[in-house]
Amino acid sequence: MNKKWFPDNNWFNGGNDGDGGRERVRKPKFPFKLSRPLWLLLVLAIAALVILPAFADFYTELLWFKARGISSVFWKRLIPQGILFLAAAIVAFAAYWVNFRKAVSNVQPMITPEIKKFIGPHVAGIVITVVALIFAIFNGLSVKGDWAMVLRYLHGSSFGHSDPIFGHDVGFYVFSLPFYSFIQSWLLGILSMCFIGSTAVYMVAMLPTIQQEGRISIPKFTQIHLTILGVFIVMIWAAGYWLQRFYLLFSERGVAFGASYTDIHADLLALNVMAVITVVVGVLLIITIFKKSTWKFSAGLVGLLIATSIILRGFYPGIIQKYVVEPNEFQKEKEYIEYNIQATRDAYDITGLKQVDMTPKGGVTASDLEVNFQTVQNIRLWDYRPLLRTYKQLQEIRSYYDFYDVDIDRYNIDGDYRQVILSGRELKLSELQNPTWVNTRLEFTHGYGFVMNPVNEIGSSGLPILWAKDIPPKLSVPIEINRPEIYYGEQPDSYVFVNTTVEEFDYPKGDANARTTYQGSGGVSIGNFWRRLMYAMKFGDTKILFTNVFTDKSNILLNRNIQNRLYKAAPFLLFDSDPYLTIIEGRLVWIQDAYTVTDSYPYSEPTNIAGGREFRKINYIRNSVKATVDAYDGTMKFYVMNEEDPIIKTWSEIFPDLFTSSEKMSESLRSHIRYPKGLFDIQSQIYRTYHMENANTFYNKEDLWETMGSTDGKSSLSAYYIIMKLIQEENAEFMLISPYMPVDRDNMIAWMAGRCDGENYGELLVYNFPKQELIYGPSQIEALTDQTPEISSQLSLWSQRGSDVIRGHLLVIPVENALLYVQPLYLKAETSDLPELKRVIVSTGGKVVWGPTLQTALEKLLGEKIPGLATEMDEIVDVDTEATAPLAGFTGDENLSDLIQRAQEHWNRSQEALKRSDWQGYGEQMEKLEEALKLLMENSPSGQTEQQLPLQEKESQGSDLLN
Repeated sequence: MNKKWFPDNNWFNGGNDGDGGRERVRKPKFPFKLSRPLWLLLVLAIAALVILPAFADFYTELLWFKARGISSVFWKRLIPQGILFLAAAIVAFAAYWVNFRKAVSNVQPMITPEIKKFIGPHVAGIVITVVALIFAIFNGLSVKGDWAMVLRYLHGSSFGHSDPIFGHDVGFYVFSLPFYSFIQSWLLGILSMCFIGSTAVYMVAMLPTIQQEGRISIPKFTQIHLTILGVFIVMIWAAGYWLQRFYLLFSERGVAFGASYTDIHADLLALNVMAVITVVVGVLLIITIFKKSTWKFSAGLVGLLIATSIILRGFYPGIIQKYVVEPNEFQKEKEYIEYNIQATRDAYDITGLKQVDMTPKGGVTASDLEVNFQTVQNIRLWDYRPLLRTYKQLQEIRSYYDFYDVDIDRYNIDGDYRQVILSGRELKLSELQNPTWVNTRLEFTHGYGFVMNPVNEIGSSGLPILWAKDIPPKLSVPIEINRPEIYYGEQPDSYVFVNTTVEEFDYPKGDANARTTYQGSGGVSIGNFWRRLMYAMKFGDTKILFTNVFTDKSNILLNRNIQNRLYKAAPFLLFDSDPYLTIIEGRLVWIQDAYTVTDSYPYSEPTNIAGGREFRKINYIRNSVKATVDAYDGTMKFYVMNEEDPIIKTWSEIFPDLFTSSEKMSESLRSHIRYPKGLFDIQSQIYRTYHMENANTFYNKEDLWETMGSTDGKSSLSAYYIIMKLIQEENAEFMLISPYMPVDRDNMIAWMAGRCDGENYGELLVYNFPKQELIYGPSQIEALTDQTPEISSQLSLWSQRGSDVIRGHLLVIPVENALLYVQPLYLKAETSDLPELKRVIVSTGGKVVWGPTLQTALEKLLGEKIPGLATEMDEIVDVDTEATAPLAGFTGDENLSDLIQRAQEHWNRSQEALKRSDWQGYGEQMEKLEEALKLLMENSPSGQTEQQLPLQEKESQGSDLLN
């Protein structure tokens, strides 16, 4: 045997050490002794791998909040978590330690001397303390995430509405009830752990006695201890039954959401009875401590409690529902249906919605269009899907630029109120040809400029007229832009460094790209070594440490995705999925709608929503906050738009430094806020059912509406922004509208509008149509379009010629007391991704026509000129119509001259398309030139047999040639 490991045989075999021959047991020595330097290195390694990264994340987060001027928000979120953790852990530790200590103390007389040699009181105390501490830490960690709920309880506000059953303010259910339920379940968890742990101690101590005597004998002290714990558990359990009564207001059992007849007359009775019985059980358990014989009554009541739960909560509600409610459902449920209707309308803010009865006349007239000139001038012909493709093809300029989305807004241009579409040209780092660290972190740091076009103007080749384009931005309208750089946008997050010794790429310019140095206040200083170390650990990027490009003025820009940025500052808000870009006082500014929501509004119908980061169920929503992010320096502002909203009142009290009153919003910014489409979609979906305020109508679902998609399944008919003049108003205004159809019917029954301008901002308006008259719905107009021979044949022809026909958003536009339907039509060659607007379909009074422009289509629809609507496209000849029109056989020089002129025209247009690199337009014109030359040869005086055909057959053949 190796003597280095076993130097003394007495260690292994025992021996006499001079102490009465007592056997001496010696512990083995560890073969590898750790010196002090090795221990120090081990501690440093653990710190480097665990502690420092956690600290780096904490420290860099604090730096970010501090740089944004909202460090108080950081601490007011962190400190409550720490307090909640400590409070829960201390209470839990005290409860665990006292009970476990008491159990161990009680079993000391039962422990044999042999066991006491190994586990004395001192060792037992250490074990108890360690176990209680571990359990307490886990308990604290499990509740610290509920900090927001606790703060809402402490700062909760009144809603001003009470529930109809218990009479509590809605604020009780939103702010207080979750807190009470949290406390109840938390205490029940602690007491249950105390009971289980103490019982385990007693069982281990009694096990030898049970084995020896063959029976279970529970000592008096054990009974008293466990009975006291049982009393507390039972009382907390009774509190749970009491709280469950309030959750009946969120029942889904009845005809409508909320407590139904069965819930109130069966479940509420059961919960009341069970709460009382549970309290009586607790009282009898207390008596049992002093009078042992009463334990039988307690056991009997526990059995009664179980039986009550089975009978009153299991069978009885089913009996009431089947034999009392269902045979008389409406009479029994009417009261509760009315509660649901009122609560839902209040929770979704549609109670004050204004309704107007409207009887449309036969169709729109030319005089109607003249009176509503601003409405017609701003009819949106450019759909976001084909327009985004067009932007990408014409204006991305370089592969590393990207248009992420297109946004709709409005501007005053030379005194005209114009609706526009715009998009920011953002940087897409994933498309860099050489994505080195220097390029992705130091040089390519920002996007540049934007593209803007009016919604209704068309260029000569079916492309949009761009008011803002190219790099640097070229503007043909009086809009000022001083900072076209986009450091913060909708692209995925990435961090970059600015104000380094490396000049940033600004924009492409000839052979030598333009360079710049960041002049904004965004970012966090990273000039010193300590901060570089922290950020290197945070991102796992060692190049931050070893690069020599940083100066004392260098900053790191991070959290550059605007939604991630806003969410980091205010995670308790729900953000709309569509932020939009605006130009405010010469700067590019993102506007983001934010909502306050809850799922705890009694009797309000819940709905599932997808908002930014998460899917969730809600039954109350308000657009209480408009957030802005400056695209250049990332400055955030949270403007409170609805100060009457109790939830935003609560958060404003908790984080006063985060929010700004809407009164401080500049007029230029206020002119660009809009009714959010996310909120409008939710309200319009709720209103399709809850416009029925009569309980009987609601119960029978007699007048259920729907918003619906188009018949082709491709074009969306969801809500859309439009500038239009309401009948009772003098001026046109920007608003969001959506049509309604009866369920399983295609005719239109109403339309809803959300107003966006001035003092009318936030007002909801519904125009109701008569139910006894046919008002064409969108799908009916699309069906009429497909049944129009001129249109359907041309669509088939385009499809056969290898082009994709894209139907745009069908707009239903109220004009005076009539409805005008407008749908743009785009054409995209299979070999190209550049859609062109080729036709505009218009309809009114059941008549459907189309034309190359809105003006020509309207003139064709109404049979007269519409003054003031001319655009650049209106002066262009409709080449497609001429090229595809049937041609008679030509027999004279004059007709040949016409064909020659036609061929020359197509040649000229092909050359124009070639100059502007419009390859699709060039190809189309060359095809038409070839057709014209073919007809010219066939009609030349060369003895073609075609000239001998009758005139009618010649026309038919001419059409076939063109087709």
